[in-house]
Amino acid sequence: MARAVASAVLIVLTCVLVPVALLATWVHDIVLDTDRYVATVDPLAKNPAVRDAAVHRITEAVGAHVDGQRAAADIASWLQSQGLPPLAADAVRGLGPQLDSAANQAVTKTATRVVDSDAFATVWNTANRAAHNAVVHALTGQGRGAVGVSDGTVSLDVGTAVDRVKQELVDAGLKPAARIPQVDKQLVLFQSEELAKFRKAAHLLDVVGNWFPVLVVVLGVAGVFLARRRRRALARTALGAAFACLVVAIALVLARRYYLDHLPPKVQSKAAAAAVFDTLVHFLRVSLRTAVVLGVVIALGAYLVGPGRLPVAVRGASDHTADSAARWAAAHHISTGRVGSWTLAYRRVITLAVLLIIALVFALWNHPTVLTVLLLVLVLLGVLALLALLAAGGRADLRSARGPARPPGDET
Repeated sequence: MARAVASAVLIVLTCVLVPVALLATWVHDIVLDTDRYVATVDPLAKNPAVRDAAVHRITEAVGAHVDGQRAAADIASWLQSQGLPPLAADAVRGLGPQLDSAANQAVTKTATRVVDSDAFATVWNTANRAAHNAVVHALTGQGRGAVGVSDGTVSLDVGTAVDRVKQELVDAGLKPAARIPQVDKQLVLFQSEELAKFRKAAHLLDVVGNWFPVLVVVLGVAGVFLARRRRRALARTALGAAFACLVVAIALVLARRYYLDHLPPKVQSKAAAAAVFDTLVHFLRVSLRTAVVLGVVIALGAYLVGPGRLPVAVRGASDHTADSAARWAAAHHISTGRVGSWTLAYRRVITLAVLLIIALVFALWNHPTVLTVLLLVLVLLGVLALLALLAAGGRADLRSARGPARPPGDET
């Protein structure tokens, strides 16, 4: 009784902690792996929503200091001092809105050209690689980089782009741009009043990120080992963990929708905020999907090796197909020789060894995906099919060595 209770408790803990372990791994990798960090934020430099937000913020920062109305008034006053009639001077003063529009168009065009250039992406990646602790800052409040966090606000520093736009405007002949002072150059992309709480959780997950997944696996193995019906316990553990990951994945979708529907006014672009959110949680989503698929695959495998009618029929059909292939090969004088006999004798041991090797490959795979799981499943099925054919060849050779069966009563 105690053994069954312990098994049930360990299996439930495993199912609950699997998505937590994935979250810990995600935080740990984002924080400490520079290449992974750069790969994570790299798409933001080319994301249309982020680029549009950057163009808007740069245009806003520069254009706010180009006063077309004042420029028109100064021109009108100077022309009037040179003898221009008052009526004509008033007409020149009325050109202020047109000058504002022309200046804004020039600023927007220049800002778009700067943001769309390769230099913008290059500066972005270089800065983020040199200061990859920006994600540490975003998740734990420590460090500083091209992406900054202050009071729950994640912002992109577009100061270099503003300075470049300013210089290009001056070079193009828009002299008032030379008087643009040091303005606020922060593009707010993300804000959450709960970020401080997230930081504490992220720090804890970062600390346990290395060992927590291993601990969860050990708990799961112990729970299955203590169970009386281990095959059934394995299937339930796999399905339970897959269901827990599915719940977290759905919660992530709902959290994204809730956040985007309640963006504070400080966030200047909903599309850019969505892009940042999607980029930061991309690998977590991939991990959750992978865990769901892996859990279903393990549960299906545990079911197919069981005594049920369908599993027995599937295994019988595969062995029958292999025997048919072996008989065809024997009829054409093709033999597996000692390899077939050895495979027939040690097929179960070989199968277990192959399963352990594939499990080890998956464990050592750097950030596996659903495609990784499907690839390993295909490899496993291919190896099992090969073992079935070799074992069938061994059986055919064994029957051939024994000779044809004699009819009853035949004593010759």
